[in-house]
Amino acid sequence: MNAVKKSSSFTPAGSPVEGEPAFLVIGKIRRPHGVRGDVLMEVISDFPERIQPGVTVYVGEDAQPQQITSRRTHKDGLILHFAAYSTAEAVGVLRNAYVFVHADDRPALETGEFYHHQLLGLAVYTDQGEELGRIVEILETGANDVFGVQNEEGKKVYIPYIDEFVTAIDLEQGKITVHLIPGLI
Repeated sequence: MNAVKKSSSFTPAGSPVEGEPAFLVIGKIRRPHGVRGDVLMEVISDFPERIQPGVTVYVGEDAQPQQITSRRTHKDGLILHFAAYSTAEAVGVLRNAYVFVHADDRPALETGEFYHHQLLGLAVYTDQGEELGRIVEILETGANDVFGVQNEEGKKVYIPYIDEFVTAIDLEQGKITVHLIPGLI
């Protein structure tokens, strides 16, 4: 998950950089909580500490801006209150809606770290120059991520994202170089 590219120019899709998303999902609203307009949100972010009162998030397919006025933890999620809602009935329209932040607001990462969306779709080559395919999924295993690489015929191989296998990632060229050991494929 590498340092984020920033640009003041925007593509026609509203993304800050060609190929970069304009918004990133940070959560999904599950249901209203209580009677005062709070919602239970499932967190889908590696940075939940950034979801705080005063922060503006964007909710639903139409990315409606909502200012968070309160936040508290609850089991596997967060209880949030948005300024625009005061009853469970009113906030109920947000049930199952995704919650986004602007891609420009994402935290910078350490050198050598990348966001998953930056890696998806990149071409994967062996250190011998053979093209294996493109990254179509990234599995989070706990120990390390695993790249799901699919070739043009639809065959998938899985490559652990560790230094022994992934030798180079070049976002500008859209290329990942891997070292294969016998039996990996």
